[in-house]
Amino acid sequence: MPQVNAETVADDLLGRFRAIRSLTEALAAPLSPEDQTVQSMPDVSPTKWHRGHTTWFFETFVLPVDRPDYHPYHPWFGYLFNSYYEAVGARHPRPQRGLISRPGVGEVADYRQHVDKAVEELFATGPSERALSLLELGNHHEQQHQELLLMDIKHVLWCNPMLPAYRRPPDRIDAASSGVAGHAGDAGAPAADQAARTAPRATSHAGDGWIEHPGGLIEIGHEGLGFAFDNEMPRHSVQLVPFCLSERLVTCGEWLAFMEDGGYERPELWLSDGWTLACQQQWRAPLYWVREGDDGPWKIFTLLGPKPVAAEEPVCHVSYYEADAFARWSGCRLPTEQEWEAVASSRPNDLRHAHLLEESVLHPRGSSSLFGDVWQWTASSYSPYPGFRQAKGAVGEYNGKFMVNQYVLRGGSCVTPPGHVRVTYRNFFPASARWAFSGLRLARDA
Repeated sequence: MPQVNAETVADDLLGRFRAIRSLTEALAAPLSPEDQTVQSMPDVSPTKWHRGHTTWFFETFVLPVDRPDYHPYHPWFGYLFNSYYEAVGARHPRPQRGLISRPGVGEVADYRQHVDKAVEELFATGPSERALSLLELGNHHEQQHQELLLMDIKHVLWCNPMLPAYRRPPDRIDAASSGVAGHAGDAGAPAADQAARTAPRATSHAGDGWIEHPGGLIEIGHEGLGFAFDNEMPRHSVQLVPFCLSERLVTCGEWLAFMEDGGYERPELWLSDGWTLACQQQWRAPLYWVREGDDGPWKIFTLLGPKPVAAEEPVCHVSYYEADAFARWSGCRLPTEQEWEAVASSRPNDLRHAHLLEESVLHPRGSSSLFGDVWQWTASSYSPYPGFRQAKGAVGEYNGKFMVNQYVLRGGSCVTPPGHVRVTYRNFFPASARWAFSGLRLARDA
């Protein structure tokens, strides 16, 4: 369980709680009640469910710590909005969340207001250190679900033959005005600065497009300064051989070249399981790419509606299998998560210039930062760090039990809330996942 930093005061946590809760409602605001109820595949959850689940988290894990007399808002909500916490009781099957027409979006809004008020009252009476620690976890948990909300509604709208847009420019809710964006530089900067002082320096050679790293014995993982999830700890040493990491993400133009060279038709480029899946599901392009006829221009469906594929933009919505096949086709490889973190630790300013969630964009656009735009697949299986210990109680189920059959992604995306990602952050998905905002950055041996 992450510990609350001694410098983090209750007012700061309460301010972030308010801003994060407000941003979730702002993200849901463009959606109709019908939009918020649809579940387009088992991995997708309805928007209404995300709003209810994040509220249930505070009600279940935070409020009872200091208020043992607190009674849940509704006797059924624990069953409907529990995700995977076996220790707190039974739950509704995940693939059937879209079948729940009630409670409606109005009732969910009332539920959120009720729990928000209870949390405010908790702060008015002075929360315990344990409650503050769990509240901070709940804040970051809700930020994860803000990204999931956007990932999921994109898939929902994609399944509608009219291809409706989630929102259209210039409609905008400025994340900065909500108070969330103000933490963009603060969240990862202290750890990044400390790591930069201790890690071997990566050097960039202008013109060749690669960042060289000398390898050697380095340390990775969270240092204990500020918040981190348990899967980022403990900090430990790893030995790296010299390597190079691409200065930029793989672009749509490069992916088009891969496609034109038969990338989706050449089994020698693919892992066996990936080739089987690509054939079964008839993958011929990244998810959300469409074209009219066999030689028409490619378009991509975005949260702002369909648009032509732009060659210079980072490719997005590709699986680990596709990323690995592209890397092999290019004569390179995917970086390990240790390599990625070694370079990121030596570039603390990159996090301050990342393209993260901006509600007027909601699409990767490319930058010189190692962070943002798209989550980057690594070659590393999602496994526990040496010395990892799962926290006691239900919150120990947060990460540890998923450390199998998944791969690590690093860096954040254009729908990751500012102030949420950091150098040590470990995202993870199955190798087949495509609906996440996932892309890739190449690596090679030096």
